[in-house]
Amino acid sequence: MKAVEVVAGVIRDRGGRVLTVRKRGTSAFMLPGGKRNPGEADIDTLSRELGEELGCDLVSAQHLGTFDAPAANEPETRVYGSIYLADVAGGLVAQAEIEELLWIEPKSPPSVRLAPLLERQVLPRLA
Repeated sequence: MKAVEVVAGVIRDRGGRVLTVRKRGTSAFMLPGGKRNPGEADIDTLSRELGEELGCDLVSAQHLGTFDAPAANEPETRVYGSIYLADVAGGLVAQAEIEELLWIEPKSPPSVRLAPLLERQVLPRLA
């Protein structure tokens, strides 16, 4: 089985909802973030990915944990995610490969397809 490592951010609004993204050509919503460049630290990856995907700046980040689950969009692949609680500044606009943004309530997520890492690992931790 193939393995993919990512860094992703939990961005919450004042009501506690979590921002999720859906990439173009996919159906699952997931946390914003992505793969590290060679030699890149987690925080640098998170900052770069949030800027590319949402047009915002990372202000601070606190490590929530490292989790693993089946990948949402790659068969026979397991994703290992370093997940951070992220405070950001600036607008949150879908750009780059992001097709759609969706705010979800961790205790009662909507009936849309969620990435397994988000659904099985992160949301239960936040609820």
